[in-house]
This record gives sequence, structure tokens and C-alpha cells, in this order.
Amino acid sequence: MDSAKQRAIYHAFLTGALIAGFLYAGGAAGDEDSSDDDLSFIRSEVLRTVYDGVSDDLLTGGLGKSGLQDPTPPTLSDPPTVAELRTLAIYNNYRALVDMTTGGGYGVLYGPNIDAEGNDTLGEGLVAGVEYLAFAGDRKGRENVTIAVQIPSSFDPDNPCIVTGTSSGSRGVYGAIGTSGDWGLKNRCAVAYADKGTGNGAHSMSRNTVNLIQGERIDADVAGQVSAFTAPISISDREGFDAERPNRYAYKHAHSRLNPEANWGRDVLRSIKFAFWALNEEYGSDDDDSSNDDSDDDGGRIRPGNTIVIASSVSNGAGAAILAAEQDREELIDGIGVSEPNVNPTFDPGFVIVQAGRDPVVRHSRSLYDYTSLLNLYQGCANAANPAAPLNLTDFFGGGLFGVTLSTERCQSLAGAGLLVTPDPVEAQARINEAGILVEQNAVQPSHWWVSVPQAIAVTYSNAYARAGVEDALCGFTFGATDGNNLLTAPGSGDPMALTESAEAALFGTGNGIPPTGGINVIYDDSLGGPKLDRYGISPATGRRDESFDGALCQRALFEGLDPQTGKSLSGNDRKAHRKLRRSIRQIRAKGDLDGRPAVIVTGRADAIIPPNHASRAYYGLNQRKEAARSGLRYYEITNAQHLDAFNAFAGFDNTYVPLHHYFIQGLDLLFAHLKGELPDLPPSQVVDTVPRGGAPGAAPPIDEVVNLPAIADTPALPIVFSGTELRIP
Repeated sequence: MDSAKQRAIYHAFLTGALIAGFLYAGGAAGDEDSSDDDLSFIRSEVLRTVYDGVSDDLLTGGLGKSGLQDPTPPTLSDPPTVAELRTLAIYNNYRALVDMTTGGGYGVLYGPNIDAEGNDTLGEGLVAGVEYLAFAGDRKGRENVTIAVQIPSSFDPDNPCIVTGTSSGSRGVYGAIGTSGDWGLKNRCAVAYADKGTGNGAHSMSRNTVNLIQGERIDADVAGQVSAFTAPISISDREGFDAERPNRYAYKHAHSRLNPEANWGRDVLRSIKFAFWALNEEYGSDDDDSSNDDSDDDGGRIRPGNTIVIASSVSNGAGAAILAAEQDREELIDGIGVSEPNVNPTFDPGFVIVQAGRDPVVRHSRSLYDYTSLLNLYQGCANAANPAAPLNLTDFFGGGLFGVTLSTERCQSLAGAGLLVTPDPVEAQARINEAGILVEQNAVQPSHWWVSVPQAIAVTYSNAYARAGVEDALCGFTFGATDGNNLLTAPGSGDPMALTESAEAALFGTGNGIPPTGGINVIYDDSLGGPKLDRYGISPATGRRDESFDGALCQRALFEGLDPQTGKSLSGNDRKAHRKLRRSIRQIRAKGDLDGRPAVIVTGRADAIIPPNHASRAYYGLNQRKEAARSGLRYYEITNAQHLDAFNAFAGFDNTYVPLHHYFIQGLDLLFAHLKGELPDLPPSQVVDTVPRGGAPGAAPPIDEVVNLPAIADTPALPIVFSGTELRIP
């Protein structure tokens, strides 16, 4: 199909034509896209919305800097409107990724009011512009990856730029709004968003309701192929599952049976192509090619040859950006600027990681599932080895709620299974650190345990990698509302219950795609006495209230292929699940070759979700091995920084950790200046040694950029050096 004909059809999208299938231009789903103007992957109506920057906007959902900082979320009508759901989604996604306190830097160093030069000039920071929204995927509606493009009114078509804002975690399409979305809009770039096929899709097995692309809840059978996610389960199987386990939910990341992570790079590339098309809808025409005369003319004014494209985001979105750059055979991407990437590098035994004063890490590059399933076993016990760690609630349970201390119960179960010599939390901590997880992470891990980070990842990714369906209840876990929650802000009985209709209607705005979220928790169905909230779970093999230890043991076994207690190989369905899981992990391994593109990776040394030795450090070493002198990658490791900047608002974090987001912005600024020709070379790889705010927990003094946050240096005091066989970290 020629370009002119495609463009005519795409104009029809904007008037409401549904195109789920008729635009297919050849090639199986998942095949490499044939050209940069081929949008055959679009599988829905394309929605175009103009935001005036007064009543509503691209960046803040109309809330502005003050509304985003307000701890009271925006309210919803009954039923909520799509505009209200969008605003709530932006509110929750922005707040989830940065510290929203003024003392921590919001509104001072970053935030909607801070301009591209770092100055407080933008008032409430509302950004006028246009937003495009659509589904990408296959012809059967199984994938339905949400992609969006935001084009600020300040966009300069004579100096075009695109920045990707692929969602972090399992978040919906606005999952990077406060990170690369914020940076891109302020730098007059279009932002290309994608939810990576994880998104926030929740299918109620009892009500049979699903989300549409803008968050409305409707009957799954009515939605058909235009739902954000409908579980691949027959009507009879769903009804049978619901009768046995009522009020459960299937989640897209966990239960699509597609291992969406295998396509994260592809999804980023598709979002960039969608951005080029949208930009030419706004600014180009077949007859207007006056801005440049590049040889790669595709009939549009704005194209790869005259546009700076940066693949960016944080966490899972950052990993997706790296994979996209590795897979970019059409030279869409000019540079990569990411923070704390969830990247799973291929293991290269030809180099070791040596941090000064410590033993070399030989077995680096463990996969996310490997180290998380290990943490999921041992951290519940190891919490007691770090009693002074912030947000460590180990002793919260002693006596009152259960009559037992859960960390003690987990330690005893580990020892009983032969995984500890004695039920000693210090030994459990040693097991974790022996696996290459830095001691700097030890004080952060307990807080992550109490918000169920390793537990949620273990459940979601075991299902995703094993390509399990909701009806499989893998390792005894399902998702649903409970009487009580994991944080015990409402202790309750832990019994499963129905989620209220109002809470379900709000899921697009409140959920992050990986339970516990939006009122939906992780349930351990195999608990003695009946299904319980996983934190309350009593293991059948131990008889202890050990936070569903048997389920965690099963999740570890799925990785190793062995029963951790007996050492015997798995059999039957467990062995099949193990093989699928390991195959899926192989599919998502990164190769380390960025084709010499300039790139920046920023990581906090205390990252307790994505350990540096297995992700950022390991990827940098692999890249140096692959590309050597032609590598354009720089790695900046920040001391006293961790994965979840939002936690810096809490007592004990405020006086100990600095905002990694500040260095993400600085890294993008350096990369952008380099790509524009304003900076001859990026600063060398280095450790940036920051200074915590100090003071009493909960009463840290306001952050000071000069005192607390030294800049990434052209001549670093602490350079990171790769020798060919050693990655040396100061």
C-alpha cells in the first residue's frame, strides 16, 4: 500500500472508523515491521484529543503541580468518565515514581513547574497539545498493546524530536508520565508511550467485565476484540473456575499466556512509528518536504533522517528501551537514556565485576526471576537481621494480630526445609548477598517486602514466563480482593471477598497492573483452612503462618527445575511449567549490542528491585565486551540512591537516600546535548558519590543541589573502568 493511500485511511481512523483487521498488510503477528511508515500493527480506532493546557493537559491531567502534590486523589463520578479515569491514572502514575515532597526536591529540582533548564518558571506546569491513542497488536485482539503519542503545542517541526515513555513496571500507558514523559514534553519533544502488553488489564472472572482502551468497564463478551485484556479462557472453564474460586481476577501481564516481555522491544519501536505518523498528521503533508531533503524521504515532513529519537524510560520501560535499540534495524533510534533498567543480560563468563574492597562477582547477569524468586524465599526471614531498616515491620505482627512474628515463622520453615542451617535471619541475609545482591540494598529490602514487591513479581512473572492461565492457579496463587490488605492498614481476616463495583470501575486509574493494586491482592489458595491473603497464608507442609512459604518454594522450584528440599527433578505439569519458564527467560535476554549508539544508563547503588550486579553493571560489561572501542554507552552509578524514589518521602528514607530521578534528568540532558551536537562527548562512566540530607528520620533538611547532588563530571573522581576481563567499580 502506498503512503498516500495509507494516510487517507488513517484520516478515516480519526473520524471513528474501526480498523481491527482490515488494514493488515501482510506478515504474521510479531514479524518485524516492514518499513517506518507501515502501521499495519494498529488494531483499533485511533483517538485524537486536543488539550488546551487550561482545563486539562498532557502532563498533569489538568491537576497542575499543586494537584499532583495533593495527597487526596481526584474524585470520580459514578460511573466515572474517561476524562476522570485518565486524570486519576496520571495522578497515581506520576506520584508512584518520584518523591512528591518539597523537601525531597519536588517543585524545586523537578516537577511540572520546572523548565528544561531546571528553573521554576512554568507555574502549575500544564502542557497544551494533542494526544493520540490506539491499540497495536495481532488480528485476533490477543495483544492489544496500548500506544499513545503526546505532542506538545511547543513542538518545533523544524527541529523535531521524539522521546519514548514506555511504562515502568506493569503500569498502563501513562506509566512513564512523570519520568521521560515529563522530560520530553518540556524539551518540546513528542512522547511515544506504550504499555508493553502488560498494562493494567484486569478481567473479572465473576462479573466477566474488562477495561476498554480508555478505562471504561464493560462486559467482556460485548467488548470482544477491543478490550484491553480478556483472559484466554472458555466460558465453561471461567464459570467452573469462578464456582471454585469466586471473585478472582485475571491480569494481563500474568495471565495472557503470551510472555509479553518477549515483545517489549518491538512495542517500543512500534510506538516510535506511531509517533512519526501522528507528527506528520499534525505538521506534514505529501507536498510539504521543505524542512530537509534527506534520502530516506517517506513522503512526510518529519522522519527518522531529520528527527532526534531517544529511547527512554525507567525500570521495565528502560529495559524495553534497551531491547528496542538492540532490535532497531531501521535506524529509528539515535540514542538511549534510561534509569534503573530491568534488563536481563546474556551471561558472559569472560568478565567479572569487582567493586573495590569486595570479592569479585563471577556469577553476574542472573535473570529477574532468578534473583527475585530467591529473595521471595529468604527476605521474610532476613528482615529480622536489619531491625533498624526504614519501614521494617518485622515486629509489627508480634503478639497482637497473629500471636506470632512472621519473620520467625519464615526462618523456621526455611531451616525445616534444609535451606538454612539454623533459623537465623543473619544466615538468610548472607544467602541473599551471596547471590550477588549488594549489601547497600539490605536496608531497603525490608520495606519492599512489606509492600509485597518480591511476592508480587514472583507471582506475576512465574505465570507470565510459564504462560499459565488464570485457571492454573500456579503454585497455589490467584488474585482477588480480601478482607484486609498486605500493608495491614486494615488487618481483617484475610478471606477472599468481592471487590466493590466502584473500586472495579476505578481500576484504570488506581491500578498498576501487578497485584496487590487497586484493592486486588495476592491470595494463597492452598493455605490451611482455606484461601487467605498471601501474607496470612499457612503452609500445608509446615503448618506455620509463614507467609505462604510453600508457594514461594514452588516458585523457586519452577526456576531451578528441582525440588529445593529433595533435589529431585520436577515432574508432570510442574516440569512443563519449568521448561516454559526457562524458555521465556531465554527469549528476553539482552545481547549487549547497541550498534555504537550513544547511550546513558543511570542506576542507584542501593536498588533493591533490580540489583546492579545482575542488570546495569552486567549489561555495561557485556556491552563493552561486544562493542569495545565503538561503544557509546556510559554508565553512571549513584550512591545513596534506590529504585523507588517515592519512598524517599518516608521517615528513614528522607535522611538516607537522594532522588535518582535528578540524575535521570541530568543523563537525558547530557545525551540530548550530545545528539544535537552541543556536547562533543558524553562524560565517562563513573560513580557519583552523593551526600544524604541527614537529620533525624522524618525531619531531614530540604535537599540542596550543591551540597547533596554533585553533578556527573567530565573528569570523574571515581571512574568506572572496564579492562576486558574485569568491570571495576570504585
